[in-house]
Amino acid sequence: MSEFQVAIRHGDLADGEKTLVEIADRLVLLFRIGDQYFCIDDICTHDGGTLADGSHQGFEIECPRHGARFDIRTGAALCMPAFRPTQVHECRVVDENVLVKLN
Repeated sequence: MSEFQVAIRHGDLADGEKTLVEIADRLVLLFRIGDQYFCIDDICTHDGGTLADGSHQGFEIECPRHGARFDIRTGAALCMPAFRPTQVHECRVVDENVLVKLN
């Protein structure tokens, strides 16, 4: 998929919050930090579990199952047991809509 799709409206997500959205049959997590948006796959690369219920602070999210942490800007695995990154997706705001381009 190479085109941007509407994920949510800009005002629907408060600063510091995250939400799970489905884009083209794929579940992704969308984060708002200030006026920036970040999007990653809802998949822990350690065991394939969901990250949606994990706690997040700043630019990190922690997997609720085994504690692996990921950088939401780059997808990088920050600690064991995960060592592979999770996929990141490009975000932009256009006319009050948050758009995501799946990679």
